[in-house]
Amino acid sequence: MDRTVPKTGSEEIELYMRTYYSLLRSTHDIQIETLVEAHKAMDSSLHVGARLPKPDVSALVYASLRLPAVMPQVTTVLLGQVEKLFADAGYPVRDWERVAAPGRRRRMHFDGDHTLAMFIASRSDIDDLIPMLTAYQIEWNKLHLLLNSEAVRLFLVQNEGEARPLTDAERAMLAAALQLELDDLRRLETVWGEHFVPTLALIAARRKQFTLRQVAGSLADYRRGTAYWWDDVTEQLAHHAQWPVDLRDRPVYFVSSNTHSLINLLSGFAMREEAAIVSYIEAQGHEALLDEYRVLTGKGDQHRANFLYYALRDYVRHGDPGARHRRLQDERDLGISRITSRHGSDLETQVIDLRHLRRDWLDPRLEPLFDPVLAESDAVIVNVDYPLGLAAYELLNRVTENVERLLGVYVMGKAATLNGRIGDVMVASIVHDEHSSNTYLFNNCFSGEDVAPFMTYGMVLDNQKAISAPGTFLQNPRYMDVFYREGYTIIEMEAGPYLSAIYEAVRPKRHPQNEIVTLLSTPFDLGFLHYASDTPFRRGHNLGAGSLDYRGIAPTYATAIAILQRIFRRETERLRAGA
Repeated sequence: MDRTVPKTGSEEIELYMRTYYSLLRSTHDIQIETLVEAHKAMDSSLHVGARLPKPDVSALVYASLRLPAVMPQVTTVLLGQVEKLFADAGYPVRDWERVAAPGRRRRMHFDGDHTLAMFIASRSDIDDLIPMLTAYQIEWNKLHLLLNSEAVRLFLVQNEGEARPLTDAERAMLAAALQLELDDLRRLETVWGEHFVPTLALIAARRKQFTLRQVAGSLADYRRGTAYWWDDVTEQLAHHAQWPVDLRDRPVYFVSSNTHSLINLLSGFAMREEAAIVSYIEAQGHEALLDEYRVLTGKGDQHRANFLYYALRDYVRHGDPGARHRRLQDERDLGISRITSRHGSDLETQVIDLRHLRRDWLDPRLEPLFDPVLAESDAVIVNVDYPLGLAAYELLNRVTENVERLLGVYVMGKAATLNGRIGDVMVASIVHDEHSSNTYLFNNCFSGEDVAPFMTYGMVLDNQKAISAPGTFLQNPRYMDVFYREGYTIIEMEAGPYLSAIYEAVRPKRHPQNEIVTLLSTPFDLGFLHYASDTPFRRGHNLGAGSLDYRGIAPTYATAIAILQRIFRRETERLRAGA
């Protein structure tokens, strides 16, 4: 059979990847500087201004949001899978400061001086991190050259350590010196926050020269990391205060989504706290949010619920001090366990015991489908915070090895769209995986009609084709154009690796390479939904250039509701059939 996808992409991308993987074989530190020319030659769609002397603010913002705030101090980056591997190499990361990035969930520790340890779950983390570090260094060094004017140096000396907002005159002076539009300068100011001026001072003082060291990187090391994750899950489930769970003898619906949508829909906590949330918004003076709330309240429960889910996070963090405790207690009463990996990468897992859910607490869009027979269910939902790339393959393999009755695999993820808009939802039944070079054909249990009723903004595009790319920076216009000509409209990172794991769960051998693979009949339900977070054909238009903000809530919850409705229906049918 002829392949549906030509062998492509870009020789420059492949050269870049070969270069850094060959460097990582070295037992010595590698210099990010050695990758700069290959990075620029790649012509990444996320770093369209890499070759220009003018700063590419979208690329810098994108990287800054996915790296911790300590990056201006960092000169050495360590990569490893679990604490023990770092400790064995002489780095007691458990004793270091835990740091985080707003746009990428990854476990990281800073030694307080210049060394940052990053936990990686698969080689996809390398494909994510190295281009990101390279882009950050390129843009830092552009700013370094531009910050050497006398006026800028005087400003930085006079405002050393200042954390105040800039005046309009100061913004105009800095924008001119850095060859930026005022809006771009404001974006950097927003991302770096109170550290904006101190960060500019550090950039002016020295060039950025990252070194990288991989303390471990074998396939066995990655598998050891997922083994630690599974051990954490099973151990903590066994000690659930009210209802211990043994996943080996329970039917399981596996979901890959995020850490908030399923829990919010099932617990109803935000709806019960509505008055307190609105009072908190009023006290904070968020008039725009209040206006939005009033408009959405008039449109019905669906719109109001999405708004409350959006506001809940800030309310729990900064509002009522007792809200977090009440929420966790409600979740425990519902048989919901939150489990954080203690030894490896930063991955939250949620296990939801269906028989303990309360119909009167459910989101109004789920309540009609909650049949009383579900109170007799022995099934659980295992929800993992969506992993990055090949980590999906490792995690699902671990699940299928240890769970005897897998009833469904449902994946919700973010993706780039080549034919839609940010906030749209895409449904694919063909996935080309760049990791294995396989093209997977499967029956996606979801269609547009499963999601469209719950969409507040945007549209649903089904019957699409997806590419699982190796990394966000590892795409360029040529790469996308070749696939687009073949009808591929979704670019994401996890579907292909998940399908490779599914192949190994239903076939007697390891997944093939460079083949068309048919998975049209699996013994469990299979569904993939993606919502658009990027439109890469609009060069420079990505989540560094903008944000999903509130509009990102609608597709997230539309897809989560579709997944939960599917699980409720399937489980009700199973129980009534006596399966």
